[in-house]
Amino acid sequence: MLTSTQPHSSPGRQSCEAMREITATHRSENVDAASSVAHAVGSPRWSLCIGLFVLLITVSVTALGVGAVSINPREIISILVDSLGFSLAGSLDPAYQQIIMSIRFPRVAMAVLVGAGLAISGAAMQGLFRNPLADPALIGISSGAALAAVAVIVFGTTFLSGYTAFWGIYALPLAAFVGGLVTTFLVYQFSNFNSRTSVSTMLLAGIAINALTIAVTGLLTYLANDEQLRTLTFWSMGSLGGASWGELRVAAPILLLSIVLIPLRANALNALLLGESEALHLGYNLEWVKRGLIVLVALCVGVSVSFAGIIGFIGLITPHLLRLSIGPDHRFLLPFSALLGASLLLASDLLARTLVAPAELPIGIITSLVGGPFFLWLLLRQRRRGESW
Repeated sequence: MLTSTQPHSSPGRQSCEAMREITATHRSENVDAASSVAHAVGSPRWSLCIGLFVLLITVSVTALGVGAVSINPREIISILVDSLGFSLAGSLDPAYQQIIMSIRFPRVAMAVLVGAGLAISGAAMQGLFRNPLADPALIGISSGAALAAVAVIVFGTTFLSGYTAFWGIYALPLAAFVGGLVTTFLVYQFSNFNSRTSVSTMLLAGIAINALTIAVTGLLTYLANDEQLRTLTFWSMGSLGGASWGELRVAAPILLLSIVLIPLRANALNALLLGESEALHLGYNLEWVKRGLIVLVALCVGVSVSFAGIIGFIGLITPHLLRLSIGPDHRFLLPFSALLGASLLLASDLLARTLVAPAELPIGIITSLVGGPFFLWLLLRQRRRGESW
């Protein structure tokens, strides 16, 4: 027990010995708990991982084949293999090759990367804030990106004409990316005091800056003409219709970097579930963990919003769906969220471009139609169990 110290030990020595015992106890309990959980449910989790891979491949092949021109899976595989420099038996239809490689594949790849990035960022934010209702929008990325994008849309032919002329088709995504990073930086600065980051202050600062940017965005929307209103309305609801190889070459490295690096913080997020003081006792440098996660999430979501617009609910519902089956262990939750988020956004994009073909729905409408009822169901489920968040 912690009180069994030497009779003549000083209070300072007693405190140090108690702290060492607490740290050792927490480390032992953490390792034992992780080991027992892994042995108890490891097999079902890996089965789920395989299932998510199969789901992603199935949805990807379906998205590549379905459209105004239907292409069967065998031809899709032949075209993809041929693009890698290997040729299969039989000739390939040049028109099908053009459709797959120039139009559908960049869109599918962008949907996979953006969906994975939004989902893993949502899971990381929920772990960092220790709040299952948290999402990347809480730190101002989406609202800041929207404000910068609306500014370019409204003033692109007047005050910002030189900027839009110089950057061309990349003017809007670049502005959105920078706007998201600037608001995230402001939120972080408000929450940082004496080289320590307060998560609760960050949440409050995010709410305040979100409200401010939304107000300015509303003012710019009021000043927009009819054509500009249509453009910013569709952008604000999300779309992957403009995905191309050029955009993919810019977005893919940053998204892949974030998707790979965020899961490396899984153990630290697991420790944070116990509380910040316990995580510190376990030896984690929480300031580095917080800063690293905020930077990675800001990069990931900033790029996603800049090229795909604002897409809601993917970063919110995906971690919830997985927690129902695998629990809160971030070693599995983060990578599994990336896989499921990619499939969900890809399926949403497939519905968006086929439900009202030849027109196209904004993806945000599809994700909201799915996400809203899901949260109502989750609320009823929690209430029936007598639980709360």
